[in-house]
Amino acid sequence: MDAAALERQGATPIGRKTAIRFIVLLGIVSLFGDMTYEGARSITGPYLGFLGASATIVGIVAGLGELLGYGVRLLSGWLGDRTQRYWAVMITGYALNLFAVPLLALTSRWELAAALIIAERMGRGIRAPVRDAALSHAAGHTGLGWGFGLHEAMDQTGAVIGPLAVSAALYLQYGYAAAFAILVVPAALSMASVLIARVLFPRPRDFDLTPPALQAGGFKRSYWIYMTAVALIGAGYVDFALIGFHFSQAAVVSPPLIPILFAVAMASDAVASLVLGHLFDRFGVIVLIAGASLAALASPLVFLGGGREAILSMILWGIGMGIQESVMRAVVAGMTLPDHRATAFGILNAVFGVAWFLGSVALGVLYDQSVMAVALVSLTLQLLAIPFLLLIMDSGAGRRIVRQKSPGSSNTRPEA
Repeated sequence: MDAAALERQGATPIGRKTAIRFIVLLGIVSLFGDMTYEGARSITGPYLGFLGASATIVGIVAGLGELLGYGVRLLSGWLGDRTQRYWAVMITGYALNLFAVPLLALTSRWELAAALIIAERMGRGIRAPVRDAALSHAAGHTGLGWGFGLHEAMDQTGAVIGPLAVSAALYLQYGYAAAFAILVVPAALSMASVLIARVLFPRPRDFDLTPPALQAGGFKRSYWIYMTAVALIGAGYVDFALIGFHFSQAAVVSPPLIPILFAVAMASDAVASLVLGHLFDRFGVIVLIAGASLAALASPLVFLGGGREAILSMILWGIGMGIQESVMRAVVAGMTLPDHRATAFGILNAVFGVAWFLGSVALGVLYDQSVMAVALVSLTLQLLAIPFLLLIMDSGAGRRIVRQKSPGSSNTRPEA
């Protein structure tokens, strides 16, 4: 089916420029969204501590939020593939994700704050797989790594601005309540942007000019090997709630500087996602292996270092986040068919979320016993993923992924 045929059917005209406009518009949605929830995330650990929560509780809340948030992606991804109603699922998720954050300004008990933190994570989980699937359709026109990287760079621009705004509120001694309350502004702007995107691009699947036929038999062996690597990375990756808690409790830096360190991580994430996404399109999974190995070094620097090491650790931690949000997703898009894609992203996120939950709980409990053990366990789990990533080097996802051609040319078919 060519672009003219799609246009006759009322679809959005297809082309690289149109695909980039779609990616950028979703990037604007995510920019304001990340200002909201990453601004809040930069202080949720210290805030729970301020309300009387222990390190174990902080670890459980962070892990449970990720578990439910990533677990619900399995259902929302399946629902997106089943119904093709991407926007209905996305809008529902964004509404919960965004507006749970300003409500934190009204809390005075850690139990209520924990419930809102978990609700925010669940909202993010509901909208993520279908958004990623929509992005993957458009990114076929730009290169998967570059398309996801561009979106992530815009996403993380907001993730830098949000924590800086929160840090300013704390520095000016407005307190936690005011810091959460100001985040209602970017929340409203993000919601407005996603509604505009819904009007301008009602059918994201139209970006697939010639979708390959659905193949039976589910996902191939390389996909499940990849899920094993993803689980190990997730289990070892320390949530910033525990990192921020450590920085506060160990007096590594003063409380107003903790959101700034988070902003440093988000800036590192933005740059890494663009650079590594571009390199992934050229060299494949070896880029993921190199980046994941580098990011694993963040944990020893966080828990065993001082103020200077904290800055370097946040740069490395941000690189890891950039990998998870760009290259890790691009790998899945490169090894799955369009008809399976939202489900594939849902499984990816569910696997990562369960692993992150178990890891966060274990690391939170371990922190109350030995900070050294947290650093070593986190590092070891992440490095254990490398052999599994090496196993898929010879698969279609591991080889160089060539950018899909423009409309009118034959598209590169991903492996199922």
